[in-house]
Amino acid sequence: MSDFLPLKQTALDEPTIRDAIAAAARIRPHLAPTPLRQSAALSEILGADVYLKHEHHLPTGAFKVRGGVNLISQLTPAEQEAGVIAASTGNHGQSVAYAARLFGVRAIVCAPENANPGKVAAMRELGAEVKLVGSSYDEARLACERMAAADGYRYIHSGDEPLLIAGVGTHTLEILGEQPRIDTIIVPIGGGSGAAGACIVAKAIDPGIQVIGVQSEAAPAAHQSWRGHRLVEVASHTWAEGLATGTAFELPQRILHRLLDDFVLVSDDDLKAAVRSLLERTRTLVEGAGAAPFAAALALKDRLAGRRIALILTGGNISIAQLRTVLGE
Repeated sequence: MSDFLPLKQTALDEPTIRDAIAAAARIRPHLAPTPLRQSAALSEILGADVYLKHEHHLPTGAFKVRGGVNLISQLTPAEQEAGVIAASTGNHGQSVAYAARLFGVRAIVCAPENANPGKVAAMRELGAEVKLVGSSYDEARLACERMAAADGYRYIHSGDEPLLIAGVGTHTLEILGEQPRIDTIIVPIGGGSGAAGACIVAKAIDPGIQVIGVQSEAAPAAHQSWRGHRLVEVASHTWAEGLATGTAFELPQRILHRLLDDFVLVSDDDLKAAVRSLLERTRTLVEGAGAAPFAAALALKDRLAGRRIALILTGGNISIAQLRTVLGE
């Protein structure tokens, strides 16, 4: 049964468009802008003008590294000395590991024991100390929080971090800088940092731009929280680890409640079909979370007809085992 919790107010300040612009300046020396490409195939399928934002071209294969570089570049000397710790199913951890190595900071990442082995290997290759604890992301997160409190590490939450949200929002700055007439942006939601960043940037530039979030119906914590305006905990059962968050996060939810235009759920089978379709029709290989915007666009096809749409393909870190399952079906 879902556990409904009141939406609390914290001391965390919501980032603004100015913060996203500052983040863009900080990350530019380290991360090149990712391609934004029009897709004739998907435009034909959806009856719309469709652009794909290829975040899987970033060094870690996912959008989160934007936030990692922005945050770790702003650590105090004491925080740099203490080192950082994070909980992740993979992409957030790779982001922290990459940025920590870039700035010479020790990084520890707690991941669930069943984490994507490719992502675990990548975190270790980037220099992070990876601890496999618990059977889910949320169990790994709780263990991470205990370690941070006991040993004094700078804990980097995957959602409740203004600098992370400002950093990942730079993907939307790039989209609208290149195609200012985009009127709809679809972005996947796990913890919600990417969607929160997209909302902050898009609505500051043009309040008429629609931002639509998408999550797996097998991991609906953020969706239920957004619908009910209350933080919710719901067990996650999705294969798409980028969406596999069982707990809603306060800061992203606060932003999404105010700025997100719509939030849809798709099935895990829809995600698999979207991965296959993107590979077949656009020669683009992405993970389940990265394919979620296309799955949502298919579900909303009638409503999106004639619009100019950006689908943020947030990550390409699909494992060989996952790919075999997707292609086998």
